Amino acid sequence: MRRDIALPAPLPKERHDWQTLKTLLPYLWQWRGRILLALACLIGAKFANVAVPLIFKDIVDGFAPSSVALVAPLGLIVVYGALRFSVSLFTELRELLFSRVTQRAVRTIALQVFDHLHALSLRFHLERQTGGLTRDIERGTRAIGSLISYTIYSILPTIIEVALVLGILAARYELSFVLIAIGTLIIYVFFTIQLSNQRTHIRREVNELDSAANTRAIDSLINYETVKYFNNEVWEKQRYDQHMLKWENAQIRSQISLSWLNLGQAAIIAVGVTLMMWRAAIGVENGTMTVGDIVLVNAFLIQLYIPLNFLGVLYREIRQSLTDIERMFALLGENREVQDAPDARQLVPGPCAVRFDTVGFAYEPRRTILHVVSFEIPAGRTVAVVGHSGSGKSTLARLLFRFYDVGSGAIRINGEDVRQLTQTSLRAAIGIVPQDTVLFNDTLAYNIQYGRPTASFEEVEEAARAAHLAEFIERLPDGYETRVGERGLKLSGGEKQRVAIARALLKNPPIMIFDEATSALDSKTEKAIQAELDAAAIGRTTLVIAHRLSTVMNADEILVLDGGRIVERGTHRLLLERGGAYAQMWALQQQEAHTAMPEAV
Repeated sequence: MRRDIALPAPLPKERHDWQTLKTLLPYLWQWRGRILLALACLIGAKFANVAVPLIFKDIVDGFAPSSVALVAPLGLIVVYGALRFSVSLFTELRELLFSRVTQRAVRTIALQVFDHLHALSLRFHLERQTGGLTRDIERGTRAIGSLISYTIYSILPTIIEVALVLGILAARYELSFVLIAIGTLIIYVFFTIQLSNQRTHIRREVNELDSAANTRAIDSLINYETVKYFNNEVWEKQRYDQHMLKWENAQIRSQISLSWLNLGQAAIIAVGVTLMMWRAAIGVENGTMTVGDIVLVNAFLIQLYIPLNFLGVLYREIRQSLTDIERMFALLGENREVQDAPDARQLVPGPCAVRFDTVGFAYEPRRTILHVVSFEIPAGRTVAVVGHSGSGKSTLARLLFRFYDVGSGAIRINGEDVRQLTQTSLRAAIGIVPQDTVLFNDTLAYNIQYGRPTASFEEVEEAARAAHLAEFIERLPDGYETRVGERGLKLSGGEKQRVAIARALLKNPPIMIFDEATSALDSKTEKAIQAELDAAAIGRTTLVIAHRLSTVMNADEILVLDGGRIVERGTHRLLLERGGAYAQMWALQQQEAHTAMPEAV
């Protein structure tokens, strides 16, 4: 039975536009000098723009039959041209002054969101939907530039221009002109706001459906091989089309409401213009107004209603921009589950002793993963943790890295609780070869050098040789510049694992974690690399998490984890002699190894 895919969590019904603007203002305030200069240019441009119809009126009246000479109109024509040019001059100066403000604000906020996402806990990133998240950030950063542009470049100039036009109409003509203009403005603005507010929920639905469709597409493409394995291209296409159909219907509803809004605005403006021109025509007929006056009123009407018509578009765009920004700013509001303590200290460089002190942990309250786990890894020693899948082995590594904080007890390094250390210094002291290696879509050299970005190319080559990767790389046409593809899909599991080992060796930390480090390797390569891992562990505090017991035989201590509890501990020989859980696992794996060996021909 087909089930609909859950949409991203919708935003709250109650909007917080002022909170969004309040969050945005500090990014602009640091450029207040440029903003004030830009506003001065804006006001200058509007004064020049309003003066153009006044000069044009005098030019028209200057050519009337009662005019004595042509000198005055020609002089006014020069002024007219100068004013026209000054409008463009002031406008471009405003753009030049304000462009850095807009782009820097977009850059700063995007960088802050990016940094905040990296600071969020692993729990958030395990639950997030990459496609929807990236689309929210993309729309949000684009909307910031739009919002700043609309408010500073359009709303404020329109308000200034409307005020100037109404002032001139009031000073030069009958009150009826002003009353008609103000009445039209009020009705237009009220109508625009009411219908635009009704359209806001449609825009939100469109955004959510767009994010859901994008998430579905990216998730399917990332898992391209899985789709092919199960021949589910049609199924994926149908699921994607379900989202696109909902998005299409929402877009159509949005366009219908937009068309009604545009028609209503056009009708209001048409009535206002008709009434204004009717009053002007009566004035000319009565002799109280000249032909130049009717030209002036017509020019003012154009200057008044063209930006007013655009104001309706601006209001809609501002509401849409606020909707887009709101979701991106919501990411900044995501709680950092793991944070540095106010008095957090740097971990002192040097040898490290690690202690798990009665540690308890649960990813969620109803499912406890670790129960009162206690063990110690003395500086320079190796401790291995073995057990069945789901026993909590990999959770130990995540807690040591402080991707999560322990629920009870403490993890200590050199006697200091890791919660009292800065996360940066803690993670700088730990290297890991994870069970599931995911690489960047870049070159082999980049992925190895990621362990220590400041390392030289010679050090990268040395790490590759230590991981038995150099010979493979040298056989490639592009060598170290070979690109590994999305998530390293161009490499085999063993090749990716060796890249991860080289990366960890290049980091050269005092604490090393091998989380099933050789699980994806064949037996021959495993034996070769195991020797390198043993060598890399010398002098380092090492935690080995393993399923294959043959890889932990030389550990100083082996812990057997079962159901989140340590049920056995000791050396390989001691645990075999006890004949407990470890001995049973060893016997079973040895039997499987002998069974898997090909018969002699």
